[in-house]
Amino acid sequence: MDKLLVVRLSAMGDVIHALPAVSALRQALPNAEIGWVIEERWSELLCAKGYPLEGPVTEQRPLASRVHHVRTKEWRRDLSAPSKWSAIWKDLQGSLDEMRKIQYDTALDLQGSIRSAIIARWSGTKEVVGSAEPREGLARLFYRQKIRPSGMHVIEQNVNLVQAWTGQNAPVPDAVLPRDPAAEAWCHRYCAEQHIGKLVLMNPGAGWGAKQWPAERYGQLARELAGDGYSVLVNYGPGEEPLAQSVASYSDGATCSVQCSLGELIALTRRAALFIAGDTGPLHLAASLKIPVVAIFGPTDPARNGPFRTQSVVLRNPGSATSHKRHAETEPGMFHITQDQVLAAAHSLLGGEAT
Repeated sequence: MDKLLVVRLSAMGDVIHALPAVSALRQALPNAEIGWVIEERWSELLCAKGYPLEGPVTEQRPLASRVHHVRTKEWRRDLSAPSKWSAIWKDLQGSLDEMRKIQYDTALDLQGSIRSAIIARWSGTKEVVGSAEPREGLARLFYRQKIRPSGMHVIEQNVNLVQAWTGQNAPVPDAVLPRDPAAEAWCHRYCAEQHIGKLVLMNPGAGWGAKQWPAERYGQLARELAGDGYSVLVNYGPGEEPLAQSVASYSDGATCSVQCSLGELIALTRRAALFIAGDTGPLHLAASLKIPVVAIFGPTDPARNGPFRTQSVVLRNPGSATSHKRHAETEPGMFHITQDQVLAAAHSLLGGEAT
């Protein structure tokens, strides 16, 4: 039986974009044992909270036979000091020992970074497979087999890499996410307590400021949608409380704000009639669950990482230039996307039917 290790550590949207590739891997090799090494904070995208991290695949852990946790936040700092490498090794040692005991045959690096490539190599696998054009060029030095994937969207690229390695072509499969009964029960209670009707979810935050549409416009949009009879919830993550409060203030109290676990966000998103956000992990979560989305794009290219296989309206100003530089200030082109444009897009997807 093949033992395969998938390496996709982070971030939320990128992990979600890798899910169809691992679905394709499982389809091509149905008897394989598939492990996945991931940053601990994103683990609920693979396995329901509190559920065993290894064993036969189930609804609670639908893709991976095993989930391995790592924490690589410190890697983002200076790696030139020998003490830093010593600390990295010490932090990883338990996880690496766990992987090595399993004796994986092949590691597939779907991240293409130096840290993911190092983990793939240090895992003790016989073969490390990665892209011939990884996101960080030095990563290819750790690969024994390099594949040049094709496709415009990053999901297609990931699936193409897996299919090129397995030698089996098939339509791109859908993403599969865990179903957590406890999170589903929380969602049912929360929506009942808040008297949630037809739900519109918003996520005003973003991985960096350049991708963030103004909070004032989210608030004004929420006020309009609430006036049309929709229940509007603002999802926010750690450290984004002031942003959520700002949106609520501009909405004149028309929104509720919710911070929840990943499993709870999955359950809540499944209930939504519409999701509105920029290029963020929660937007890609909604798209993967086939929820209609209004996607507000600025510096990133929706052809590469926009909504995939769901009803969507993508708004991007023609003057926005593609860049992945993590600028703190909103990309200027995003200011040209008006509240009225987003509202019209929302109405087109909602069909004009309020509760």
